Amino acid sequence: MVVIVIGVSGSGKTTIGRLLAARLGWEFHDADDLHSQGNRDKMHRGIALTDADRWPWLHAVRAVVQRCLEQHRSAVIACSALKQSYRGVLMTDAARVRFVYLQGPRDLIMERLSHRTGHFFDPHLLESQFETLEEPLDAVTVDIAKRPEEIVDEITERIRG
Repeated sequence: MVVIVIGVSGSGKTTIGRLLAARLGWEFHDADDLHSQGNRDKMHRGIALTDADRWPWLHAVRAVVQRCLEQHRSAVIACSALKQSYRGVLMTDAARVRFVYLQGPRDLIMERLSHRTGHFFDPHLLESQFETLEEPLDAVTVDIAKRPEEIVDEITERIRG
């Protein structure tokens, strides 16, 4: 199984994804590592990515999903996947791929972004992420206001149930 943890930047995808993978004994992949240098540079300069910028990146993430499934390796992947069409690219097998949506209010996420260091994402892009976001109807949705361990508990229970 592959669980893709989705949401806007600052929602906790990497933190929750790493904790979830550790809890389940699965491998973890951060889709941010697959962005081109050009995409990283744009986001660092506060320029929102376009769909044209995202398609090659999404196909690289899809390749990771496919590789994990083909090799029967369970994994958690942190990936924004803001639009339904993006999630469609990543949904390679409805029986073995699940989305977990980290949902939270702008003010909480902006607060988190203001304290984050060492990441290429310019916090001023958060508004563009919310404008792009199409909330999923087919995902396990969890509230990010809880403690990370509580969020992982909830996700673990819901994906196994």
